[in-house]
Amino acid sequence: MGLNMNFLKQAQELQEKIKKMQEDLVNKQASGSSGGDMVKATVNGKHELVDITIAKEVVNPDDIEMLEDLVVAAVTDAMHKIEEVIKSEMAKVTGGLSIPGLEVPF
Repeated sequence: MGLNMNFLKQAQELQEKIKKMQEDLVNKQASGSSGGDMVKATVNGKHELVDITIAKEVVNPDDIEMLEDLVVAAVTDAMHKIEEVIKSEMAKVTGGLSIPGLEVPF
């Protein structure tokens, strides 16, 4: 019974650490870019787009599709980078253990 209680206590502590990490992730940011940094996007740890910068050189009314593609690419790049930040933060909380099914839900 003691071993079982210890396990439950550890699981509860891990759950509390993950909750704190989730709260802290809103302050983490990652930036991505495309078109040689002509379009830059920044996202936070809750996968929210918080900033986008577009160089005037890529604003061409005759080629809106290219600009749209650059925006999508920059946001996608930023999302991939924030995923790495989230994985790193999760590894700190779990001590590097890979726990199947354990993700950071929002």
